[in-house]
Amino acid sequence: MYAESDLLPISALQHLQFCERQCALIHVEQTWTENILTAEGRIMHDNAHDGGNETRGALRIVRGLRLRSFRLGISGQADVVEFHLRGDGAWTPFPVEYKRGHSKTDDCDRIQLCAQALCLEEMKGLEVAVGALFYGETRRRCEVPFTRELREKTESLCARLHELVDSEKIPKAEFDKHKCARCSLLDTCLPQSAGNGKSARKWLERQLDEICPA
Repeated sequence: MYAESDLLPISALQHLQFCERQCALIHVEQTWTENILTAEGRIMHDNAHDGGNETRGALRIVRGLRLRSFRLGISGQADVVEFHLRGDGAWTPFPVEYKRGHSKTDDCDRIQLCAQALCLEEMKGLEVAVGALFYGETRRRCEVPFTRELREKTESLCARLHELVDSEKIPKAEFDKHKCARCSLLDTCLPQSAGNGKSARKWLERQLDEICPA
C-alpha cells in the first residue's frame, strides 16, 4: 500500500504506455510543452467537467470525480462517472473518459480508463466491469470491458510507473516517426539527436560547425 504522498497521476500511465522517455520528462523532470493536440484535449476535459452533477431517474452523472488507489499508488480525476441503478437497489459505476481524435489501436486510452475503474473498485468496494471512451472526432462512445488481461496490464504499468519515477532517470530517446510527430515535447526530447546512444553535445557541436565552420 502506498502513502498519500506517494500517489502518482493516473494520466501518467497514458504517457508511460505511449513513451517512457516522454513520461520521465513530464513526471521526473517536470517538463511540459503544449501543442495543438494537447490544448484540444485539455479543453475537451475542461468542458467534460462543466455542468455539475445530475440525476435522471435510474442514472446519476458525476463530473470531475476525484479517484485514488493506495494499492496501485495512483490518483486523479475522472471526466464523468455514471452510476446506473440496478434491480437490487445498488448503483453500479460506469466511468467515461473524454478524448480528442478517434479510437486508437494501442492500449493507451484503455489503460487510463481501466485505472479509473480499479480506483473506483477500491473506493466503493464493488466490481466495475465496463466503461467507455468518448472520442471528440467521431462523437461516439467506445465501450471498454475491463478484462483480466487489461487489468493485469494496467496494474503492471502502475508498478513500472513508480519504478521509473523513483529511479529519477530519463530513458534514452527512441525515434518513432509517427509518435514523435504528435508529441508536444519533440523539441525538448530531440529524439533524432539524443536517441540510440547518440550524444546531444556532439549533435550541437555539428550544428555549430555547420553555421560557423572553422
